[in-house]
Amino acid sequence: MSLPPSIYAARGPEEPLPLLTRNVTADVVVIGGGLTGLSTALHLAEAGRAVIVLDAEEPGWGASGRNGGQVNPGLKNDPDTVLEDFGPEYGPRLVEMAWSAPDAVFDLIARHGIACDAARGGTIRAATAKGQLPALRALYAQSRARGWPVTWLDPDDMTARTGASSYCGGLVDARGGQLDPLAYTRGLARAAAAQGARLFGRSRARAVRRRGGSWRVETERGSVTAPAVLLATNGYSGRLWNDLRRSIVPVYSAIVASAPLPDALRARLLAGREVVYDLGRITTYYRVDADGRLLMGGRSRSADAAGSTAFPALVAHALKLWPDLALEPEPVRWTHGWNGQIAMTADHYPHWHAPQPGVYAALGYNGRGVAMATVTGREMARFLTGEAPPLFPFTPARPIPFHSAWKAGVAARILCGRLGDGWAR
Repeated sequence: MSLPPSIYAARGPEEPLPLLTRNVTADVVVIGGGLTGLSTALHLAEAGRAVIVLDAEEPGWGASGRNGGQVNPGLKNDPDTVLEDFGPEYGPRLVEMAWSAPDAVFDLIARHGIACDAARGGTIRAATAKGQLPALRALYAQSRARGWPVTWLDPDDMTARTGASSYCGGLVDARGGQLDPLAYTRGLARAAAAQGARLFGRSRARAVRRRGGSWRVETERGSVTAPAVLLATNGYSGRLWNDLRRSIVPVYSAIVASAPLPDALRARLLAGREVVYDLGRITTYYRVDADGRLLMGGRSRSADAAGSTAFPALVAHALKLWPDLALEPEPVRWTHGWNGQIAMTADHYPHWHAPQPGVYAALGYNGRGVAMATVTGREMARFLTGEAPPLFPFTPARPIPFHSAWKAGVAARILCGRLGDGWAR
């Protein structure tokens, strides 16, 4: 299957990976060639472990290669809440790892020479209503108390940064940034292979079976036997391990991309290469890429779709923020649109599971996957080599109630959230 028609895929194909056509062995077999799996493989290979990655399509086919390209620090909840939720054993290390996660991304890019249009202009959390300001100020205070590089933005500052006059305030964390996610994912794949990891594409895992003290992962034409298996399928977790699939909601997120902006608009919209996500009930997010294209993202209908006219709500939101985009005689054109599935968890935290001895899973980034998946892979590798404790406590993969009705539930939540955001504004 070819890659979805995103602006990233339009920049050119990658040399296809070989198919797994024989029976092989490894120390660890990773199922899923996205950021979690590839970061794990890279760090395991650097530690001298024999690792094999199996992907049903090719690296970056899923959310890792389709996302908005934002490299954001932190989790959904603020640091003090994370400490309260995870306690003294996990909390302090998790806070430090999550909020410094962009460092891991940009360090890998530099160390392995990954060409992916990386820029570090900071992440702006934008308040769309006054009711969001107390929580944002609490995050600002907690960040300052920890010595993190954050700056408060009043409404005028927000207008100066974003070119939009509708924000009540904001917070910029200088550690955030942006990149071409498909190019980054492919770069991690090349780096992992250069370190000795073996990667196979179009090699869907069909079954995971116990074989003595090891596990045998079977594909259509081959198999891998290893003492350890990592399930790294995130929003595309299928029935290979059914409890895992039912523990997340695979919410669809969409992006529309414009043609390169005129110079006057480009100078006003995120001229410092910042990235933005709104704090409304239904998150929208955007950035201007290295070519001067505006990429606007947010929730979409729960079905695969593509094309410049496939997501009119996102285009309408962009025009609401910047009416100049529609000015004659040359209104900005929208050239691309695509969507895909991200994994949402009930508590909005990533999850680590160990459903059987030697079988592990890590997933559920709730829309913050570029940085957190990279760190998760590094820390999973450190755990598997005995170098460090797990980043998250291992918990059972608990099925979400009424999971079979997730599409109807997501649609209702999006509708209610958009109505609520409208009233709040």
